[in-house]
Amino acid sequence: MDRPSELSLLNLRDLDLEQALSLLEQAGHPLPPQADAHPRVLLQAVIDGLCDLSLRDALTGLANRRHFRAVLEREIDRVARTGEAALLLILDIDHFKHINDTYGHEAGDQVIQAVGRRLAECVRPMDTVARYGGEEFAIVLPNCQPAFGLAVAERMRQAVQEHPILLRSGHQAHVTVSLGGAFAPQWVRSSVSLWMERADLQLYCAKTEGRNRVCLEETPASSVTTEEKSMLFGVSLFSDLEVPGDE
Repeated sequence: MDRPSELSLLNLRDLDLEQALSLLEQAGHPLPPQADAHPRVLLQAVIDGLCDLSLRDALTGLANRRHFRAVLEREIDRVARTGEAALLLILDIDHFKHINDTYGHEAGDQVIQAVGRRLAECVRPMDTVARYGGEEFAIVLPNCQPAFGLAVAERMRQAVQEHPILLRSGHQAHVTVSLGGAFAPQWVRSSVSLWMERADLQLYCAKTEGRNRVCLEETPASSVTTEEKSMLFGVSLFSDLEVPGDE
């Protein structure tokens, strides 16, 4: 007979969960009613909620930097295996310091939240939008063909430019953004840092060329031939092999 674990012997209602529950309540994370929930169900809900919060930016509710880099790692692996295109965009709010200086830091937070909502409205469920730091956002778009990259980025830029942000002070903030983007190299195992650097270089170009614009890196041509792809990934190479036992 197995020894019962410490967790099974523990009265979970004796745990001090007040701070965790308060944090989840402030974040609007749903929890089962404490009076009715089994202690283990409640504890699991608290753990799941805290894990979710650990992946999100507190101000915008978008993915945070740590979560986004993990998403990029997975996307790099996928592109290296399948050769499907993936676009990384880095976005910066133009003249954000002027917004803070003119309307105050609380208004700056409102602007960041509003821009985050605009971006989230422009993407597909499979895409990931993150607040990468300060007034900077990052978006990864799996299976985004190079022919559509510029149109997607322009749609985001226009969505921000065309909707002034009404601040709680009653003022309207007219905000623009600059975007830089780069596609993951196909059939090649790159790195998060290199991919970010390439997109960030394009963002720098967009800002130095006048802001409120999109700059995308020219899509690199794959150096892997169709025959090489077949040798790496095709099952047809083994079609002439007989499986033991087959007639």
